[in-house]
Amino acid sequence: MIYYSNLEEDLYTLAKFVVEQNYNHHATVQPENLCEEIDSVYREEYSLTNSKVFIASTSENQIIGSIRVLKWNFIDCLPIKSVFDIDPLSLYEDNEIYHIGRFAIKGSGENKGFKVFKTLMTYAINEVCKTPGSITLAECDVKLLNVIKLLGIEVKILAKSKLYLGSETIPVLLSYSSLRNFLSKNKELIKQDHKNYTFA
Repeated sequence: MIYYSNLEEDLYTLAKFVVEQNYNHHATVQPENLCEEIDSVYREEYSLTNSKVFIASTSENQIIGSIRVLKWNFIDCLPIKSVFDIDPLSLYEDNEIYHIGRFAIKGSGENKGFKVFKTLMTYAINEVCKTPGSITLAECDVKLLNVIKLLGIEVKILAKSKLYLGSETIPVLLSYSSLRNFLSKNKELIKQDHKNYTFA
């Protein structure tokens, strides 16, 4: 099932899911300050405006994936600023700026995991492509970045990687034209009634 919400409790669920999955995938042990990291991600997400969180879940309401997209208001502090000290305004060329983040997939069968990945990406990219010529920023761990490139999405690396939430993470700018191409090839993954799209 795909649904979106910005309710306070859903944002905390998002933060908890993202942090736990990042460490499950990339770290050998859970950090002692895991709860602090969850709280930090939650506070950051709660402070953002114009955001939309997409959640993928099973028919038993078990969360198996998440992604968040927002249209920047030129005020809120984005992760690309707080983590990498990159000012989004330095990339501004009279374009709207979007940010995609909090992408996480629960470890599962490879085929199902990839379907969830493509579906969530399609929902987020659909939001971005509502504004032609917009700029899209993201922070990707190295593995995710490689998958994005394999999908034909062009990326520009903005700075050296840093360890963030247990993985080597790189700030990137995503090409609008390649996002549009990806959307046109995968638009069948977007359903009018999100809650009827269930992952078994």
